[in-house]
Amino acid sequence: MAIILPDLPYAYDALEPYIDEETMHLHHDKHHQTYVNNVNAALEKHPEIGEDLEKLLTDVESIPADIRQAVINNGGGHLNHALFWELMTAEKTEPSAELAAAIDATFGSFEDFKTAFTTAATTRFGSGWAWLVVNQEGGLEVVSTPNQDTPISDGKAPIFGLDVWEHAYYVKYRNVRPDYIKAFFSVINWNKVNELYAAAK
Repeated sequence: MAIILPDLPYAYDALEPYIDEETMHLHHDKHHQTYVNNVNAALEKHPEIGEDLEKLLTDVESIPADIRQAVINNGGGHLNHALFWELMTAEKTEPSAELAAAIDATFGSFEDFKTAFTTAATTRFGSGWAWLVVNQEGGLEVVSTPNQDTPISDGKAPIFGLDVWEHAYYVKYRNVRPDYIKAFFSVINWNKVNELYAAAK
């Protein structure tokens, strides 16, 4: 069973005007599909390790050296994007009372969390991601990862993340990444974030 590209959970234009339809087609149909194709090609070389990307990327040293970086890059790209699509919605949602309280306790307020997350997303040099994660102690952290690295390789459970590769925003926002980051806060699927938080902590 090869890894397959998941369908978007909404129409390509559902997140307009915040995330444009053209970007969603390019991002999902082209970029994500490429990660899927490349990780399948890598895994075919070592069928004995299976296709459980979460398990493999939790222990990257277990991945054979000749395909390790390909699996980190492309397997991470697949996992990150499969989660990313689910973290957005056109519906109006809110953090759960439990998550809101944890955000306040950790960051001081939701606005302070938003500032910390925006800073992580803005200052990630080059390509990468900004994340809200649950760490191994069950606490919240804002972290940033380069390229398609995933927080699970550092023992952290991502519950909220933003792709800040230029392919995620350049069609609409050109080089103004902060405008894209601001727009993302209008399409967050807090129901999914709440679910991930409840499972991770």
